[in-house]
Order: sequence, then structure tokens, then C-alpha cells
Amino acid sequence: MEIVGIGTDIIECLRIGRMIEQHGELFLTRVYTPHEMRHCQERRRATEHFAARWAGKEAVLKSLGVSWKRGLSWTDIEFRTDGGKSAVILSGAVKDMAQKQRVADFLVSLAHCRAYATAYVLAIRGAPVTPGS
Repeated sequence: MEIVGIGTDIIECLRIGRMIEQHGELFLTRVYTPHEMRHCQERRRATEHFAARWAGKEAVLKSLGVSWKRGLSWTDIEFRTDGGKSAVILSGAVKDMAQKQRVADFLVSLAHCRAYATAYVLAIRGAPVTPGS
């Protein structure tokens, strides 16, 4: 396993809450996939979950050594949570960038409280990480 890059981000949950209040569905559909929206809206304190995914998307880009630019879509990065473990699913231009760098997997930590959400992402080259290996 070779580390390609590390990304981290922190955001105020209040900021994401304001964006949702001001822009509603337009903001949500521009930034989050339908799966992510369902996941967050099914949770207590949905805003914290939305904020954690925002931080995660930023951290994924940083782990790839990429800043936000034209041609990228927020929805090209999706977080799926299974049994407490978050997985990253890429599509579109972000997937192409990761493939060019031979990124096989991401190790992800998302966390949040009422005030802040954070994310830490390791982009790795090599065989995907499987539990117990």
C-alpha cells in the first residue's frame, strides 16, 4: 500500500445549515447524491451529517492534490456508510483523476458535533483495503 495523498477539512455545521436554508433543494442536489441526501435526512441532526460529507468531499480532493476547478462536480464524490465505515465512490472527472494517479482506495474518517464537522482522507495506491487484512 502506497499513500498517494492526505486530505483533511473542517467546516462549521452552521455554515452548511445556512446554505440549506438559503438555497434549499438547489444546494442539496448540486452537492449531494440522492443516496447521501436520504442518508442525512434520515438522521437526527441532519445538518451535521451534510456538513461531514461536505468536509469529506473537500478532503478527497485534497488527498488527490486537486483544488476545485471547472469540470468537477460535487456529486462526483459520494460517501456510503456501512456499519460505521465510510466508503468513497467516485464518478465523472474526479474518478478519471483518481485513475490517472492509480488510486485504488480511500481510507476515510468523518466526524461531527453540533458546531463542526471534520474529515480525514488517505488516498492509497495498490490493492483495495479489505477488513481483516
